[in-house]
Amino acid sequence: MKETKYIPYEERTGNESIVYFTRDLSEKGLEKAYRKICGNLKGRVAVKLHTGEAHGPNILPREWVKKLMKEDLEGASIVETNTYYEGDRYTTEEHRKTLAINGWDFAPVDIMDEDGTILFPVKGGKYFTAMSVGSHETNYDSMLVLTHFKGHVMGGFGGSNKNIGIGCADGRIGKKMIHTMENSSDMWSIGKEELMERITESSKATVDFFGSHIAYINVMRNMSVDCDCEGLSAAPVVTPNVGILSSLDICAIDTASVDIVYAMKKEENHDLVERIETRKGFRQLTYMHELGMGSNMKYVLIDLDHDEKRIYPADCVKDLKPFAK
Repeated sequence: MKETKYIPYEERTGNESIVYFTRDLSEKGLEKAYRKICGNLKGRVAVKLHTGEAHGPNILPREWVKKLMKEDLEGASIVETNTYYEGDRYTTEEHRKTLAINGWDFAPVDIMDEDGTILFPVKGGKYFTAMSVGSHETNYDSMLVLTHFKGHVMGGFGGSNKNIGIGCADGRIGKKMIHTMENSSDMWSIGKEELMERITESSKATVDFFGSHIAYINVMRNMSVDCDCEGLSAAPVVTPNVGILSSLDICAIDTASVDIVYAMKKEENHDLVERIETRKGFRQLTYMHELGMGSNMKYVLIDLDHDEKRIYPADCVKDLKPFAK
C-alpha cells in the first residue's frame, strides 16, 4: 500500500545510511558538507542546482557556490534545463539572460536541453519506461545535486528528488510527461500522489545513469512554502533557517530534511508542514524507498559541528532563531 502520511522514525525498518549535518550556513559550512561526500565525483562533474526566476529572493547564495566551485570543483559546470511554463527561463535565450541577472555567470552553465533531448531508462516505473532529459546530461561523468530545500506549490517540498526529477527533465517533453495527462488541455493536470510518483520515476532515471558517481546536498535556508520557480511571487519565509545536510543517499537526505522540519515547534513549521501534507509530498519519500533509491528511510545523522557525533532531528532544531532577512 502506498504511504502518503508522515511515518515516525521508530516505525521505519531497514538499514541506515549516513547523512551529515552542519548548522554553519556559510561558504565554510557548504564546503564542510561537500567534502564528506565528494569522493566518487570523478571526471567531468555536473552541479545541478536551481538557478531561479529573475531576482528570486531565496535562491542559493551565489558567493557560496562560486567559492565551492573555485576551490573544490575546478572544471565543473552548473547544469539546468528550460522550464515547461512560459517565464524567465522558458527559452535558452531567456534563460541565459536570467542566469546573468541572478549572478550565475561566474562558471560555465550548461542548459542541457539546448540542443535536444535523450531518453534515459526508468527501471521499475509504473508510469514510464524512459524519461526525456536534456541531451547534454550524457556529457558528464558525475553529478553533485546541490539543492535549496524549501516548499513547493505542487510537490509539497523541493529536495534533491525534485531538483533532478523535474530539473533534469527537458522543458518541452520530459516536464510534460511529469505534469500533464495525455490529451489534456490543462498543463498541470497531474497532482498529489501521482505527481510525486512521476517526479520520483524521473529522478530515478538520473540516479541510475550516474550510479555511484552522484552525491547530494540540501541547504535548509530561506525555506518559503514556494519553489524558486515563483521568483518574487514566492510566499514570505516564516520557517527558521536550520543548516546544511549532505549524503550519498537521495532518499536518506530528503527524509532527514523532512524529519528536521517535523521536529520544529508548531509555530515554526506550521506553514511548511501544511504545504507538505496537503500536496501529499511525503509520497516522494516512500516511493523512492519502493523504487530502491537509497535507504529504507532510515539514516544516521552525523553532527559535523561537534566531533561527528550521532544526533537526531530534534538536536538540529534546538534554539532556532526566527527567520530574518
